[in-house]
Amino acid sequence: MARSEVPPAERVRREIASSLGSSVAERLPTGYQRLGRVLILRLPDSLRPHFPEIGTAWCAELGVGAVLRRAGETGGEFRLPRLELIAGSDTRTEVVEYGIRYRLDAQQILFARGNRTERHRAGTETRPGEIVVDLFAGIGYFTLPAAVTGRAGHVWAVEKNPAAFAFLLENVRQNGVAGRVTCVRGDNREVELPPRTFDRAFLGYLPNSVRWVPRALALLKPKGGTLHVHLVADRRESVSGAEAEVSRAAERAGASVVAVRSRVVKAYGPGRQHVVVDLTAHPAGS
Repeated sequence: MARSEVPPAERVRREIASSLGSSVAERLPTGYQRLGRVLILRLPDSLRPHFPEIGTAWCAELGVGAVLRRAGETGGEFRLPRLELIAGSDTRTEVVEYGIRYRLDAQQILFARGNRTERHRAGTETRPGEIVVDLFAGIGYFTLPAAVTGRAGHVWAVEKNPAAFAFLLENVRQNGVAGRVTCVRGDNREVELPPRTFDRAFLGYLPNSVRWVPRALALLKPKGGTLHVHLVADRRESVSGAEAEVSRAAERAGASVVAVRSRVVKAYGPGRQHVVVDLTAHPAGS
């Protein structure tokens, strides 16, 4: 078999076997996640003495600038990745999806490849000229597709995490939409946003953004609009359960629900799945 036909993980395994022995090579995983010039691996802690050699082998194989090892699950208010650097030094990178460029520091900022289709859908759902608010903008996950692909008239992007906010500003500029995006740093429950102004709102906080439904509804135009509400649901249950949860939250806030639909974004750990509920409603008092 020609070298080009051998998967990268197998080529690294052979390299490690020749330098560190077959007992080390046999414990190497076959999977990896690549974010531009940064690679992310899942390595058992038993291989820790060999992390530098393994990371260097991957750098040489794929030409990446840094290799990170998953040290735990994402956690905390800002959903920070738990990653340790095992090779290279610069963990800044750029990921391009559907023509949109996302810059980030992979060691500081979560970038879920499994959300790729949903990020693109944010753009295809947005109608040209709409006024949009993204309450959990991050580095621009939904803000950029809404502005670039959807050609929104204006997007208000709110982000509390200072590291993510810095990349949000950079990404808005590099994608050429700074004139149509207002970036607001702070807690979306406290920052000033124009009420009764928006056609569409993205609520992309996991594991559950339902508690922000009343806040988003108050921002919709009197004629109504659409919320995209993200949450984690039990895989054993129908997505109708997620739809019901979001609908109840809207009704408790005094809104009139016009339509509700949902889709599974991706698996989210054992027995759970990431779901997004699209709810169209008229806000209270409309």
